[in-house]
Amino acid sequence: MTAHATAAITPDLIKAHGLKPDKYQRILDLIGREPSYTELGIFSAMWNEHCSYKSSKKWLRTLPTTGPQVIQGPGENAGVVDIGDGDCVVFKMESHNHPSYIEPYQGAATGVGGILRDVFTMGARPIATMNALRFGAPDHPKTKHLVAGVVAGVGGYGNAFGVPTVGGEVNFDARYNGNILVNAFAAGIAKSNAIFLSEAKGVGLPVVYLGAKTGRDGVGGATMASAEFDDKIEEKRPTVQVGDPFTEKCLLEACLELMASGAVIAIQDMGAAGLTCSAVEMGAKGDLGIELDLDKVPVREERMSAYEMMLSESQERMLMVLRPEKEKQAEAIFVKWGLDFAIVGHTTDDLRFRVLHEGAEAANCRSRILATRRPNMTGHGSSRRSASRSRPVTFRRPTWPTRC
Repeated sequence: MTAHATAAITPDLIKAHGLKPDKYQRILDLIGREPSYTELGIFSAMWNEHCSYKSSKKWLRTLPTTGPQVIQGPGENAGVVDIGDGDCVVFKMESHNHPSYIEPYQGAATGVGGILRDVFTMGARPIATMNALRFGAPDHPKTKHLVAGVVAGVGGYGNAFGVPTVGGEVNFDARYNGNILVNAFAAGIAKSNAIFLSEAKGVGLPVVYLGAKTGRDGVGGATMASAEFDDKIEEKRPTVQVGDPFTEKCLLEACLELMASGAVIAIQDMGAAGLTCSAVEMGAKGDLGIELDLDKVPVREERMSAYEMMLSESQERMLMVLRPEKEKQAEAIFVKWGLDFAIVGHTTDDLRFRVLHEGAEAANCRSRILATRRPNMTGHGSSRRSASRSRPVTFRRPTWPTRC
């Protein structure tokens, strides 16, 4: 257990989690008590810029999201557009700027890995990646190091996974000396009538952990990605995730095989904020609660605290709500591909997000407080989202998916 596992909530600890006093007061008002250390980490992860888009959603809402070919607009892991003959293209673009500045190779590599997961989580087979990169001035002392690491990371993950990089762009300008931009894009092909969503359905159904084991890499990564840099940037290196494209290739094949079996009710990849974001979002979308038992989570490090397990951003992991009668079949598929399969919780009808660890309750909050009552830059507005399921798609006030 870490030194902070039972730490007292102090102003310095609140600040370290990227929460200003007014946002912490909002937490107190919403839950009616002081949060536990694990709950503080959960709120920090769900309410930061990286997961909630609190400063940018105002501008994102101005973008067009409708059209006769739109099958899935904002609100899911990736967008889906009809291309005819029963086929569709699933695509996603996202940034991995801060991680790539701190640790260029792994930051860029896990950026590629994250969007590939977003695409095949929807039931699509990825076929191509692209990128748009911005670096500082060519003569800046960090530029050569950053370019070499990012280019190697993008190519290393995509090539090992087996999806080609078909295009990209790069620019250099002194304005990016202190923080580069690494934007990654992935596209995949799926059948229009076989798209998988992350909305949990049904009470008392198993919540299943899939993929690689959980470690301490990336703990607090989403909060780091939302913070401003300072002269202690090197201390943030442990918050960058470590990717394994070969494991992700196995995860792709196992997920697509499982999807074809009819076992999947809902599926969400564990990206930013790991178990926290994936579980909260699945439950909140379906108006369900979720209870997790962390003692059942596959781990690769000893004595991990509830805080670490909930905020770990270890890569190549998925969370799924599964049809109970398909449990043995599903487990056999993942064992065949050399991946972990563990039932780590279940859905509930009380709309609460509960986390159990070593026989104690580490967190207990209403799911919608975490997922839809997040503050924005101008106030305490909601970021409630709508998920479209059939055409035509209409979003009067489009809302936007978290990076999960």
